[in-house]
Amino acid sequence: MRIKVAKFGGSSLAAAGQFHKVRSIVTGDQERRYIINSAPGKQHPQDHKITDLLYECHANARKGIPFADVFEIVARRYHKITCELGLSLELRRHLEKIKEKIASGATADYVASRGEYLNGLILADFLGYDFVDAAEIIFFTPEGFYDPERSGREIAARLARHPRAVIPGFYGSLPDGGIKTFSRGGSDITGAIVARAVKASLYENWTDVSGFLMADPQIVKNPKPIERITYRELRELSYMGAGVLHEEAVFPVREAGIPVQIKNTNNPGAPGTLIVSDAEPVTRAGVVTGIAGRKDFTVIALEKTLMNAELGFGRRLLSILETHEISLEHMPTGIDTISVVVADSQLDGKLKKILEEIREQCRPDTLEVFSKMALIATVGRGMPYTPGIAARLFAALGNAGINVRMIDQGSSEINIIVGVATEDFDGAIRAIYHAFVK
Repeated sequence: MRIKVAKFGGSSLAAAGQFHKVRSIVTGDQERRYIINSAPGKQHPQDHKITDLLYECHANARKGIPFADVFEIVARRYHKITCELGLSLELRRHLEKIKEKIASGATADYVASRGEYLNGLILADFLGYDFVDAAEIIFFTPEGFYDPERSGREIAARLARHPRAVIPGFYGSLPDGGIKTFSRGGSDITGAIVARAVKASLYENWTDVSGFLMADPQIVKNPKPIERITYRELRELSYMGAGVLHEEAVFPVREAGIPVQIKNTNNPGAPGTLIVSDAEPVTRAGVVTGIAGRKDFTVIALEKTLMNAELGFGRRLLSILETHEISLEHMPTGIDTISVVVADSQLDGKLKKILEEIREQCRPDTLEVFSKMALIATVGRGMPYTPGIAARLFAALGNAGINVRMIDQGSSEINIIVGVATEDFDGAIRAIYHAFVK
């Protein structure tokens, strides 16, 4: 039998009603054998995520502030879920142990991870699946880095003895037995790690949205869903701020060539978005996969006659940024021009000093600064094979009265980035979208 690994996020497991939806999804396909769970998320906008409450308990304990009231909210939430699901599972001893550990100085990683741990116990009991503690199969090095070799071996060996199991996401263990968490959203990473270790045919990521959209729905009304996207396109859109999976969350399955399907727990019949290997044949259908952008950039533009013949010019410029611990986003160049695009958050009061050093070390003919810039990426693996893509893009911006201040296209040609004034950001995204989606 093929194996599917399914991860359910916090919104999918926020309350008893959501657990029933998850059970219906899991039992609806016998190939869904390994289930990764998050901690309960918000039940409504005014609600709290369990992980946030646990972090608050830890912070209060460290400051000597009573945390019992906050912890009681956590306990009541879990008791309510188990009661409404009609489970005989007794969580009281687990909760008492966690409370004692918080009081005695447990680490933030341990405290935060208990949200997934407790929810995993509940979900395993509700599904009738085995429970496998992530701390026993996912490992970190003494320095706190994820250990893929040891984890992969242990996951494969352990789960071979469990035909069906629930594994809580977000955490693993250090060599000394202490708990170590991934970054927030780490349950996605756990799911990808398990999928790779068991050689899954598909990794499903169940959330509260029906896949990815071609553009931000707060900017474009009812944007078209993305039914199929490659890992490479995903990375480009994610980098430009699109609300997609983090690179860390897909790297294990990307490396193994395992497809990922984004699905909606509240609308399981929707097709969702399938993330596939970059090696899949290129089709011209759709051409543009998605449009995403970010605001708050500054462009430092230099011009110098015969710049191309001056050895070390680019190195000197980049060395200045490195000295000030600034990473650049893009660096469009011409024969006598070069621009560096830097996020405003990187500059943080350093701009004046940087400009002084550029004038002193690079001696440009002109040096200009363009602030309040936004970058917009139009991404599509079929773009290099379709004539007229750039013409349509720039015509759309011109017809909308939007001035393009910068153009950058990588060697792969699957991404065209334009820089516009921040005030034109929304209008530019809408213009590009409607140029390609009728």
